[in-house]
Amino acid sequence: MYELYYWPTIQGRGEFVRLLLEDVGADYVDVIRRPKEDGGGGDALRILINTTRHFAPPILRDANITISQTPIIMDYLGTKHQLTPANEDARREALRLSMLLADFLVEAHDVHHPLAKELYYEDQLDEALRRSLSFRDVRIPKFYSHLEEMISANGGYLVEGGLSHADFSLFQIVEGMRYAFPKSSARLESDRPRLVALHAEIAARPNIQAYIISDRRIPFNKNGIFRYYPELDG
Repeated sequence: MYELYYWPTIQGRGEFVRLLLEDVGADYVDVIRRPKEDGGGGDALRILINTTRHFAPPILRDANITISQTPIIMDYLGTKHQLTPANEDARREALRLSMLLADFLVEAHDVHHPLAKELYYEDQLDEALRRSLSFRDVRIPKFYSHLEEMISANGGYLVEGGLSHADFSLFQIVEGMRYAFPKSSARLESDRPRLVALHAEIAARPNIQAYIISDRRIPFNKNGIFRYYPELDG
């Protein structure tokens, strides 16, 4: 059984891992969401970090193997569950794209917290409004165009050879962007049909469909990485 350690009230970086675990039908436990008396809660994460020296969640345990950093976890799970390309060049490409999407996630977060994570959104509103202009008009188009190009070049998927863990990361990025930037997403998706089609293909997978409507899927909210503030969406 896999053990996933991530914050219990947000999707965040842990959601990429959850999606992959759910799709492959893996037996896993979301440790921190369990009651403290059952070995869950924040104490479980503190103990793990103090004993393994991993920096921050998400952290995945698989028997005696402990891994952190979302792209590395995705590569590990993809390899175990045939969602990492066997070809070494394609495997590196899947990892590259997973890391690229992790970079995009940071940029999405920094729109609403451009100065400091420790400050409230309202304390950096003016800076967030300025940051959102660049994000909407420059950064999202740049990322989305690259992703569209990769999907076009590789037969409908991000990496040559078929479905990979990177495609699940793309799915979550599109989901989050549709929540946090619905107007911008609608505009930018309109001329990127391959990106939209790949998202739809992942969404239609039976285990993903079941997960999305289950109580295991934490709703987007104002504490996560993707946050909806209408004023930031133009």
